[in-house]
Amino acid sequence: MTRPAGPHRPVGAVTRGTTNPNRLRRMDRWIAATHAIALRRNTAAPVAVDLGYGAAPWTAVELLQRLRTADARCEVVGIEIDPARVAAAKPYERDGLTFRHGGFEIPLARRPELIRAANVLRQYDEDEVAAVWARLCGRLAPGGLLVEGTCDEIGRRHVWVALGPEGPRTVTFATRLGSLERPSDLAERLPKALIHRNVPGEPVHAFLRDFDRAWAAAAPFAPLGARQRWIRAVGDLAGSWPLVDDRRRWRQGEVTVEWTALAPTFG
Repeated sequence: MTRPAGPHRPVGAVTRGTTNPNRLRRMDRWIAATHAIALRRNTAAPVAVDLGYGAAPWTAVELLQRLRTADARCEVVGIEIDPARVAAAKPYERDGLTFRHGGFEIPLARRPELIRAANVLRQYDEDEVAAVWARLCGRLAPGGLLVEGTCDEIGRRHVWVALGPEGPRTVTFATRLGSLERPSDLAERLPKALIHRNVPGEPVHAFLRDFDRAWAAAAPFAPLGARQRWIRAVGDLAGSWPLVDDRRRWRQGEVTVEWTALAPTFG
């Protein structure tokens, strides 16, 4: 359960803290590629938060490097609810990179342009997710972005939701194509808001079913490589699902779908 804030108590609960270098590279590159204009919109240096970076600071260090390919002024603040992890990360601080004790309240004087929360909500109950999303989105700067999702421990498979101050916008599926047997393999990395909804009758289940069928139909492209097969399968999906990206992103082993098409069916 989410731990409430007291006078000196951050909001949230300590995560497992598992982290590896390059684990979040797919998410980082997507953010830098698709939201560079939004990051550069403000005259001040964009501020990004790596929320719940874990037992080691690698993901925050890498986020700064990747965001600076989009805007050299970017600053990153790593926020962790475990004060021991913050203390361990302090030696890695440098220009544009700091670490702070906190949680979902995002204890910054200035609202960030980006909050990335990867593998943070996995341990929470599904019915807690909406409140956490609302709280985090409420801390964003105007036009800001929250990216919340889950990946495996070495970053081969990843699914994330992108949200603005108004709420969820899109869902992105990203994978190392050479490791994929079928698109529904990504189901195990669905974020908490969707992972229990991968059952018949729910939109996300129908999407993955159709994706598997398109993948099977694209088998003749397999001799050309997994990338060409993926591009063909995603292209077929575009005829029946509201995809919001194009071949440039599909070539990276990604596909992004409007949230409204995959949102859980309640009741």
